[in-house]
Amino acid sequence: MIIPISEIPKETLHSLVEAFVLQEGTDYGKVEFSLEQKVNHVLMQLQSGQAYVQYSELHESVNIVTKDQLGSNTD
Repeated sequence: MIIPISEIPKETLHSLVEAFVLQEGTDYGKVEFSLEQKVNHVLMQLQSGQAYVQYSELHESVNIVTKDQLGSNTD
């Protein structure tokens, strides 16, 4: 189930995105980005509709998924 970011309190959304960034360990190439820069990048993706907050009823968990990933995740 997709959770509209407008329904998530700002502080909660920021914490969710921060946890997502920390667990992903994404390699951004030669340029180093701060945690806050990475969080802002994901927030921009959420605001633009390139990524979504998804709640899994099966796993009772929340994750951030891209538009492409959403097609393969059905719950």
